[in-house]
Amino acid sequence: MMRSSKWIATVASIWIQCTCGASYAFGIYSSVLKSSQGYDQSTLDTVSVFKDIGANAGVLSGLLYSAVAVHRRHRNNHHASFGGPWVVHVAGAVQCFAGYFLLWLSVTGVIHRPGGPLICLFMFVAAHAQTFFNTANVVTAVQNFPDYGGTIVGIMKGFLGLSGAVLIQVYQALFKGNPKIFLLMLALLPSFITLLLMCLVRIDERDTQGNKKQLNRFSTIALLVASYLMIMIIFENIFTFPLWASVTNLVLLLLLLASPLGIAAKALKDESSERCSHSPLLNDHEDKEHDAAYEEEEDREDLNVVQAMRTQNFWLLFIAMACGLGSGLATINNISQIGESLGYTTVEINTLVSLWSIWNFLGRFGAGFVSDILLHSRGWARPVWMIITLSTMTIGHVIIASGFAGNLYVGSVLVGVCYGSHWSLMPTITSELFGVGHMGTIFNTIAIASPVGSYLLSVRVIGYIYDKEASGEQNSCSGTHCFMLSFLIIGCVTLFGSLVASALFFRTKRFYKLVVLRRLHHSARP
Repeated sequence: MMRSSKWIATVASIWIQCTCGASYAFGIYSSVLKSSQGYDQSTLDTVSVFKDIGANAGVLSGLLYSAVAVHRRHRNNHHASFGGPWVVHVAGAVQCFAGYFLLWLSVTGVIHRPGGPLICLFMFVAAHAQTFFNTANVVTAVQNFPDYGGTIVGIMKGFLGLSGAVLIQVYQALFKGNPKIFLLMLALLPSFITLLLMCLVRIDERDTQGNKKQLNRFSTIALLVASYLMIMIIFENIFTFPLWASVTNLVLLLLLLASPLGIAAKALKDESSERCSHSPLLNDHEDKEHDAAYEEEEDREDLNVVQAMRTQNFWLLFIAMACGLGSGLATINNISQIGESLGYTTVEINTLVSLWSIWNFLGRFGAGFVSDILLHSRGWARPVWMIITLSTMTIGHVIIASGFAGNLYVGSVLVGVCYGSHWSLMPTITSELFGVGHMGTIFNTIAIASPVGSYLLSVRVIGYIYDKEASGEQNSCSGTHCFMLSFLIIGCVTLFGSLVASALFFRTKRFYKLVVLRRLHHSARP
């Protein structure tokens, strides 16, 4: 049935992911939030911290998904009317609407200056919705395509990374110069899209031929969307577009985002042809045997979050992510100040900030796609890619520290791509090491490493050293010395992270060979 197909579920998830990354558009409305509430920069930074915590603290979304989707699936082979990923989507939609709507009421004066703690709470709730959308879409996708977890996680995480740029394109075309209305749009649009599509996001574990071929087509669309956005970002930072041009650009973007529906239709047509050309009785018998063996293996391997936290692999992955995700987030949070200290123009800085979402996407998508290919073809255990990306991040941080002409262009590309890659590698490795049963809870627990690492590196390293180097009434700093020591230290941190990832690789190398690869080979048998 079309409504329960994994292909329709994938399209619905992609569309939800494209609208749920509102936390990445904080820069659009942060100025009106600051001016309307009478905040200084320190208070606004505190609100931003609560945004980062809300967007990364997804343990509750994982627990809810396990309760309403995974447990229910193990009790019944069919999906009952109550229970499933849609429940997690509803919880996210409620938080998204409540958080951004209360922020909109605050900046428009309907709620008169509610105070810093309440604004932080509103921001936390609004950003926290993102974890519910993301968990429901990513975990469902992994269960629908267990043999290509890296590719499908890369697609889902990639579109989430692009969502900030997508929402900003909507703002440029419809609400430019009116960030207050943009806040209202953030309350309404993601919630409406999610409620409209959530019933289509279902778990469908039927084995179908051509999964990889169709996923490659989704990947092509993702690359086209990213390329289009990159071109538009560069042009918008150089030229001033009239309204009609912005609207035209938005229409073209929406047409690109609609194209996955055609891929799903083609996949459904191919599935129908396959069912007609095979013996139903034989296939049913083989499918039942395969499903029974697969379910037995999954039940035996799945760990809950408490059991996972008792293993060394969990903490090795957590520490590696604190180094990788924390250093990447610290970099983007300070890239404007780095550019100013090195004499970059405003246009150059804005372009660097805007293009970060593209490098982030390329990392999220590329790491999942390439690691899947080499896992299937050469048996490369996925943690080896963490070693590669963390080592590359070290080079990127050293380049930023060096201060040579154009260093931020090179450094931001390396750090941005590697930062994004961790967001697809970490959930996929989590599903392979601990099982998909409680994947949402476990990978969201590990994701807490991102704000923890960012706080330590941003505040305790970059902020502390910058204040020591700064001078004058404006407490500003100019020159390579402002951030050189900070990023040399951060480079050492990511180098340490690569050593931790190496330990994880050697600990899990045998597991990948005996369990993960065997499962893939078993699934690939006709």
